[in-house]
Amino acid sequence: MADCPGIDNVEDFKYKLITHRGFHLISAIHSPEEVDRIQNWEIQDSDVFVVTYPKSGTIWLQQILSLIEARGDIEATKDQLNSERMPWIELIGSEEKFISATPPRIRVTHLQHRFVPISLRQGTGKVIYVARNPKDILVSYYHFHKYACMLETPKDFNEFYEKFMEGQVYGNCWFEHIKTWYSHRDEMNFLYITYEDMIKDLRSEVERICVFLGKDLSENELEDVVKHSTFKNMLNNKQANYQQIPISLLDQQNGSFLRKGTVGDWKNHFTVAQSEQFDQVFQEKMKDVLLSFVWD
Repeated sequence: MADCPGIDNVEDFKYKLITHRGFHLISAIHSPEEVDRIQNWEIQDSDVFVVTYPKSGTIWLQQILSLIEARGDIEATKDQLNSERMPWIELIGSEEKFISATPPRIRVTHLQHRFVPISLRQGTGKVIYVARNPKDILVSYYHFHKYACMLETPKDFNEFYEKFMEGQVYGNCWFEHIKTWYSHRDEMNFLYITYEDMIKDLRSEVERICVFLGKDLSENELEDVVKHSTFKNMLNNKQANYQQIPISLLDQQNGSFLRKGTVGDWKNHFTVAQSEQFDQVFQEKMKDVLLSFVWD
């Protein structure tokens, strides 16, 4: 585990990957028993679930959806952290909070398709899946492991590259995650967006999200949502930048949840051999999936 200030013995927190039904969870953060109960949650049509593989833009969507609900009013979002307003469903204690929440209940998850509520998979509620090119995910996830106290600190990039390719990380195999969700998209109220498209034209993607959610915002309200959802403004927003997360979870001195917000950083880390190997695996794993990605 990462060495985090305020923790004398990180083993006391028992943060480690545990395998449950073939999926890696994090002990002391996730409960296999609670994760199993998620499939039986009663879902309402107004419920919204943001689904991502780790490091694909989850907190970006938390910010965007928070502002859409507030009709662009940044002041209305300052009373609560985005991570509290739109928490992960797989965290311990999430079920009670979900049941008692006032609609619309907006939640995020890194879980695979088979773990989420059955009624969500059958068309009740809405799903927004955010994808990102996996090479950049790998690099971002590597840096996250270096300062996230609940994750194992990799020896170096090469070691983490191998673990990611083998799916030996929280979230498991990226290829499996995106393929299973995307292959079931027609069974759900499903919106697919990409991290790269949001970087290229954030306003257009915000407009797509509003249409999907049935939110009719004015031009000024849309502009405010976009303005306050840029990387620069989120970096300076204490409700959105995760800098108030307890040091028992994130060592802010060794990294930042919002790191670069760019496309193509993988080129600064991958060797030629790693890039070629990744491309071969990608072509094989994704040959039956009609998805393309922006790599730089």
